[in-house]
Amino acid sequence: MKTLLPLALRWMLPVLLAIALAEFLWLMRRGPAPSWRESAASGAIMLGQHVTGALTALALGGFYLLCWEHRLATVDMHAWWSLPLLFLGTEFLYYWQHRCSHESRWFWATHVTHHSPRHLNLSAAYRLSWTSGISGHGLFMVPLIVLGFPPAAVFGMLAANLLYQFWLHTELVPRLGVLEGILNTPANHRAHHAVNPRYLDRNYGGVLIVFDRLFGTWQPELAQDPCRYGLVHQLESHNPLRIVFHEWLAMARDLRGARTVREAAGYLFAAPGWQPDGRGQTTAVLRAALRQEPRLQAQGQPPGQLAKG
Repeated sequence: MKTLLPLALRWMLPVLLAIALAEFLWLMRRGPAPSWRESAASGAIMLGQHVTGALTALALGGFYLLCWEHRLATVDMHAWWSLPLLFLGTEFLYYWQHRCSHESRWFWATHVTHHSPRHLNLSAAYRLSWTSGISGHGLFMVPLIVLGFPPAAVFGMLAANLLYQFWLHTELVPRLGVLEGILNTPANHRAHHAVNPRYLDRNYGGVLIVFDRLFGTWQPELAQDPCRYGLVHQLESHNPLRIVFHEWLAMARDLRGARTVREAAGYLFAAPGWQPDGRGQTTAVLRAALRQEPRLQAQGQPPGQLAKG
């Protein structure tokens, strides 16, 4: 587990790129053609993420080892139950990491990079930000180390979890019947990436969807509400630097205009879109507008602009 899994994951990268290219060529042949600029931007971001990911691992490696030295117990990784327990623990903490990445602007500033593509194909899977070391995403896994799982095993399991998610970023795989209520499937993940109000901030699981069902964040993909992708304010750029840093820059501008500590804290840690006057386009506001839509149309009022973008 400590050596073979990370090595296997590194060797998988060319395979994943080849699969993504095959899907791209198939989509070009079938039509409509995908955006090559969008996919190229994802590829450039992936290369940068490999560098920043390595630097983050070096910067935080000592902290993880310190947590390991002060662990509460030591899990026997040869025991039959150790890997299933590690899988469930990783899945549980990943759920909360992912949920915080949508519900707190500080973490969203990193995760927004992954949601910036306006089309969902396999190239979107490796559009991962360079700033996870700044936002502290990796710290969510620390409880597993403190409880006695070796850091290499923890991050190996997390890497396997993320590897599983590669195939979820496609529109070519239909709904998978009963599995939709158990696993994170392409259909569930399409809903996660969608900007339609009913889909916002839903389906946070990595491999499983059971924690979403347990905590009330599961939303199946619906044929009557086709998924649309992107951001609240669509990012009209394929510049990797702008894609990666635009939300951090926007947060800095908002902080400069903050008049109180409460406003500064809100701009940093409240839901994306939060404004001091309560008029920001948060998920709660957009979803409330969706619930009011039938009533407004019954009163003869035109439908509002409910989708992100």
